[in-house]
Amino acid sequence: MIIAQQDIRPKLLLVDDEPANLQVLKQILQQDYRLLFARDGEKALSLALNEKPDLILLDIMMPGITGLETCTRLKSNSVTAHIPVIFVTALADTRDEAEGFAVGCVDYITKPVSPPIVLARVKTQLSLVSIDTLRATRLQVIHRLGRAAEYKDNETGLHVIRMSHYAREIALAAGINSIDAEELLNAAPMHDIGKIGIPDVILQKPGKLTADEWEIMKSHTEIGATIIGDDNSRLLKIARIIALNHHEKWDGSGYPHGLAGEAIPLEARIVAIADVFDALTSIRPYKAAWTIEDATAYIKKESGQHFDPALVTAFIAALPAILNIRAQLLDD
Repeated sequence: MIIAQQDIRPKLLLVDDEPANLQVLKQILQQDYRLLFARDGEKALSLALNEKPDLILLDIMMPGITGLETCTRLKSNSVTAHIPVIFVTALADTRDEAEGFAVGCVDYITKPVSPPIVLARVKTQLSLVSIDTLRATRLQVIHRLGRAAEYKDNETGLHVIRMSHYAREIALAAGINSIDAEELLNAAPMHDIGKIGIPDVILQKPGKLTADEWEIMKSHTEIGATIIGDDNSRLLKIARIIALNHHEKWDGSGYPHGLAGEAIPLEARIVAIADVFDALTSIRPYKAAWTIEDATAYIKKESGQHFDPALVTAFIAALPAILNIRAQLLDD
């Protein structure tokens, strides 16, 4: 049996009311891309919604709805908002370009088009799309691995999502910039990945652990760091730091290395508060959920012992945002 080979070339939507212009673009692009064609904005919107092209080359001056209006409507629809739009137009004034960028286009190509410029601009934008897709996929993998560890520990997958969002809010309240706070959000789900390496007989034991069992349990921090490894990715570097250090305590009584104070990486100090607060306020097979008031009082009491005092202050400041997140992500 012969299996037909799937055409995996990127799909482009070309939109222009002049057939001659579409023909020119077709000649330039048909060898490397799958092409869709539309001669007005309404048809373009329909094709974009149903075919989900990887990129759209869009004329501005068209009868009916203009390219600017078409782009605006594309960006207002969640299904098509992510599709990059390049305007291909005879309008070359700076004011026209500014208006195009304002409605969401990513680039401008002026008519008459130059084949090398068209090919280069399309390739560049598709490369950026690929990078964004790769980044999103990597984040999904990180989140799923984090949830896998929680399920093994008789917890719910929502724990890692909640505490990661809590960590971001604490970071923002502590004055950390939004980019670094977002990195923390995305790295935090891996904090307990090392529990995958802990035997179930210990991890799921209903009673108190023996001294030997507790030593094995504590090793999940170092197992987690080993699983994540020494990757060059900044995100995974942060995830490794958190996995290794989130059970260290401000007074030096934590594990695995007994670090104290600011010797504990900041990311791990933040996650420690977020992790404990969510654990306390969540139902577990072995305990009832604490009230918000009791959990908050515990965090305050442990300021200077378990937790960084400055970050406890940030936690209190972030508490309204944290409680809003908790309300949206409660366990079933």
